[in-house]
Amino acid sequence: MTGSLHSFQSLGTVDGPGVRFVVFFQGCPLRCGCCHNPDTREMGAGKPFTPKEVLEKVLRCRSYFGKDGGITLSGGEPLMQAAFAKELFALCKEEGIHTCLDTSGCLWNEDVEELLAVTDLVLLDIKYTNDQDYQQYVGCSMEQPLHFLTELNKRKIPTTLRQVIIPPLNDGEENILRLKEIGKAHSCVNKIELLPFRKICESKYENMGIPFPFAKYDSPTKEKMSALQALLDAE
Repeated sequence: MTGSLHSFQSLGTVDGPGVRFVVFFQGCPLRCGCCHNPDTREMGAGKPFTPKEVLEKVLRCRSYFGKDGGITLSGGEPLMQAAFAKELFALCKEEGIHTCLDTSGCLWNEDVEELLAVTDLVLLDIKYTNDQDYQQYVGCSMEQPLHFLTELNKRKIPTTLRQVIIPPLNDGEENILRLKEIGKAHSCVNKIELLPFRKICESKYENMGIPFPFAKYDSPTKEKMSALQALLDAE
């Protein structure tokens, strides 16, 4: 078995707890307006690797993981190659390496179910809190990530919800309160992270000769992010 992979990051610090080896999968069914990795969208455009080949790379970095680090699968969308991801995570679990899945939660099938059986932590993007925005700016229904979250809750898999704040699309109090309620309704959610929208990816779009859909939007101010975080943290 081989997986189509885009790239690796050996010492990631923003893709789960501790220092992590991050595997970026090639291929994604979504077309998010704020996508930072448009070069990972096309399925099959990556390089082929076997699970053991990736494990060898992970083991070389193991000494940096400490007690909290491990491997994170990102993308692209790892769920599109869930069978490969499951084999890789199974090998990592045999080595005692913590496994983290960074996903949009847009797919569900038997392979995904088996993948979750060897997943220690999930970073789940809840990009918006209403279906209209999901359909318009993501390309799927909000029902898909919510179903995925329900399945995570059934399995009691620790889950961190993440949302990129994009003024004026989802920086309102109503959105944050809805996101907060989604977290409260699922006991598996251990944290909600708000991430500021950045446009550092614009050069990728330029190099690919395609427009950046969200170029017209500005990044949120530090004051706005602080106010939204305070709203999220309030009892």
